[in-house]
Amino acid sequence: MLFNSYEFLVIFLPLVLFVYWQLSTNHRRAAIGWITLASFFFYGWQTPYFLTLLVGSLIANYTISTAMSRVACGGWLRRTLLLLGVVVNLGVIGYFKYSFFVVENVNFLVGTAFKWHQLILPTGISFYTFQQIAYLVDRYRDEIENYSFLDYCLFVTFFPQLIAGPIVHPKEMLPQFMSGETHPKASHFAVGLTIFFIGLFKKTFIADGLITLSGPVFDAAQQGHGSNLRFIRLFGGMS
Repeated sequence: MLFNSYEFLVIFLPLVLFVYWQLSTNHRRAAIGWITLASFFFYGWQTPYFLTLLVGSLIANYTISTAMSRVACGGWLRRTLLLLGVVVNLGVIGYFKYSFFVVENVNFLVGTAFKWHQLILPTGISFYTFQQIAYLVDRYRDEIENYSFLDYCLFVTFFPQLIAGPIVHPKEMLPQFMSGETHPKASHFAVGLTIFFIGLFKKTFIADGLITLSGPVFDAAQQGHGSNLRFIRLFGGMS
């Protein structure tokens, strides 16, 4: 689901905000659960099977962080758990992003003929993976408490930043989610909507407008015709 799609603007966002508004006054945990559920729905809207990888990543990383909270800070076991979490997370990214590249180059250099299909890169995998690495590092340093699994899921899957970032530290975000002042005020809506519509204007009118200049240049380069383009056309497309 794209932020500038009709499904998001007309249905998803108003519904999520309305239900959260109703729940946040007296049912804070239910409100957190609602936002988390909405975030999962947002992520799985176009490619539901990507949810399997996301859920598996959440369970694995939360299990490691919970195990770290049960051992002494600075000990070898905690360092081992952190290293395990980082290696597993980076390994998943490497598998999806670079396995085809590695196999193709090995075939070229060694003369082998291993068959490997180009994998579909899961949406936002880099963002939610590095977000979880940040959580593991903060947990290793004892800079955050051991939050519940629901709170952890909200931190990782929060839909405004799930697929495009930015990557934030849990010590910056989680205290805001846990704050007692979770019921939004009119001023919060005013500021949020202002920032949202500024971003929507930049995406719809500026970025989408400039693609008419950059798109043909990159298409020509991909097809091997980039040398036929004039300098002004190339400079305009790359700028």
